[in-house]
Amino acid sequence: MGQQSIRQDARRALLDAQSKRRRGRAEREKRLEDLAVRVLVAVRERDAAVAEAERQAGEALREMTEDEGLSVREAVEWCGDEISTREATRLRRLVKDDGASESDGDKNGAPGAAEGLERGSAREDARGAASS
Repeated sequence: MGQQSIRQDARRALLDAQSKRRRGRAEREKRLEDLAVRVLVAVRERDAAVAEAERQAGEALREMTEDEGLSVREAVEWCGDEISTREATRLRRLVKDDGASESDGDKNGAPGAAEGLERGSAREDARGAASS
């Protein structure tokens, strides 16, 4: 075999090895991409489930306070102190804000509906503490 033939074989072997490495990297990237999608789907499903559970809890608390006439503090006591007054207020507000944004037709996520929940909860907690 001549010198030129040896070089050509060496180049071919090098190109084959590089091609295999590139394919391996591309396959790994595809696997990682698929796994990242699975992570994001699971996280969004979790967030949706939490939002729905909070909506249900807020609706039940709203019924306890508005329909049954309990104070937020009394509703919390009925729940066995599993939630705080602040949490109960936040959950009730979620339902109230949800209804307000739906009736306003504001479903585009514009600021306002969820903005200030914590501040509002703190004010209501302070009012509730002052009236007790």
